[in-house]
Amino acid sequence: MSTRRKSFIAVIASLGLVLGTLLSGPAFANPNYPSAAEVAAAKANVTAKQNMIVRIENLIADLEDELEPLNREASIKSEIYNVAKEEVAVVTRKVEVLRVQAEDALAEAEQATEQLGQIASQMFRGGAGGTSLNLFLNSNVADDLLYQLGAQEKLAQQTEVIYQKSLERQRLAKSITDELAAAEAELAAIAAIAEAAFAEAQAAADAVTAKLEENQRQNAIFYSQLASLRNTASDLERQRAEGLAWERRQAQGSGLPPAPELYSVGAPNPEKVAQAISFAKAQLGKPYRLGATGPNVWDCSSLTLKSYAAAGINIGWHSASRQFMTAADRRQLVPLSQLQAGDLIFWSTSRDYWNRTVLNKYHIGMYLGNDLFIEAPNPSAPVRIRNLSGRTGELVPYAARPSA
Repeated sequence: MSTRRKSFIAVIASLGLVLGTLLSGPAFANPNYPSAAEVAAAKANVTAKQNMIVRIENLIADLEDELEPLNREASIKSEIYNVAKEEVAVVTRKVEVLRVQAEDALAEAEQATEQLGQIASQMFRGGAGGTSLNLFLNSNVADDLLYQLGAQEKLAQQTEVIYQKSLERQRLAKSITDELAAAEAELAAIAAIAEAAFAEAQAAADAVTAKLEENQRQNAIFYSQLASLRNTASDLERQRAEGLAWERRQAQGSGLPPAPELYSVGAPNPEKVAQAISFAKAQLGKPYRLGATGPNVWDCSSLTLKSYAAAGINIGWHSASRQFMTAADRRQLVPLSQLQAGDLIFWSTSRDYWNRTVLNKYHIGMYLGNDLFIEAPNPSAPVRIRNLSGRTGELVPYAARPSA
């Protein structure tokens, strides 16, 4: 097993333990929601009504805040599963190649052994004379002639060559079958990890879905209560709440994290960028799904992967962490101060950006310009366009420029 895969297995195991603990943490406590009677009573007094409005708006904000850590955890676990799935695919291809090689090597070894056995049988039954040569010549005339030219010596030499080739083929067959057995054991181990990673990721995604549904049910009540207090419509209150949420995110943004230039990176290729962005925008509104690769459902790294594939550019694996490292290997990373349309932006659980054994890039999106980026976010929302300035927490200070 390669050193990289040993490190991968160790990382997955440790992350699985830590994240499993996070996932099994306590549920959010239900706040003291206002009853219909309280809302009706508050309408009779201006101050009470305003206080009730503020209270309900804060409760809506709290519900959104409670969803965010679940979304983050689902993204982290999705990244782990994606890498595990890719590792399984790599080792599966290796096993398939080795199986073909092993079959061929065993067939050649068996053929050489049979040929050697035939020679031994002929020599045993007919001595070291003409019957041995018949294996090669099948002609009495030629047999007599070859004897005159020293056929015995030639036969001995040919037999030795065949014997050595037989040994070589047997050794090769054993070597390949041993390698195949090791690869199959490696595949079984990684497949078990991938299966466990999927279960954890699916549980995290299900937790997001359950929380989202709970929030939607409760928010419907809150919007109705606000509409009653303000004499408006529930849908207008929903739109207003979404606007307030956007304002909160913008206020929480701390600007793009600064970083020094690593090396000189060329300008983006306008044609390639336009193709990638066009593909990504065509996916707007399509659902997010764990491990999805399109064309009707996506996750964050498959959206960027397929968008650039549509432009004829391979950006690496179905993994945010691996796409970042691919850009690093190609010297395509730029500080966010140089961010341009088509660049890929990343979010990370730590600042250890360059460690290949750490799967810390848990989300990726594509910058569109004018503070906007497109993403397949998480189980709580479909492919969408968002403002970057409201999502700078844990943003990696370098973006990838695949078209440079």
